[in-house]
Amino acid sequence: VQLQASGGGLVQAGGSLRLSCVASGRTFNMYTIAWFRQASGKEREFVATISGGGGATSYADSVKGRITISRDNAKNTVYLQMNSLKPEDTAVYYCAARIGWGRTMSLEYNYWGQGTLVTVSS
Repeated sequence: VQLQASGGGLVQAGGSLRLSCVASGRTFNMYTIAWFRQASGKEREFVATISGGGGATSYADSVKGRITISRDNAKNTVYLQMNSLKPEDTAVYYCAARIGWGRTMSLEYNYWGQGTLVTVSS
């Protein structure tokens, strides 16, 4: 599967952005999709993940209540709705895919999109 992330940009603190991850292929609903982010000088970290059918989600503690992951399998797309953004959310956001649920480490994901930059100004 090939992934393409988009939707990043510059936003003020407290604002919102919606990221999209579009996948190629006809078996999209077989894949768990996750979002990771990497701030400058820091390691890549888990943000959120959603199961193939969309019935299960999981979030990093740092984003719970502010960020929602969802998917539309008819459009081969996963979304990351980010609200109440903070300067510390500034990072390159990546979507990734794997077969199987319940993993939050980047090494456990086989397929990656190119990343989209989110910058939150204070």
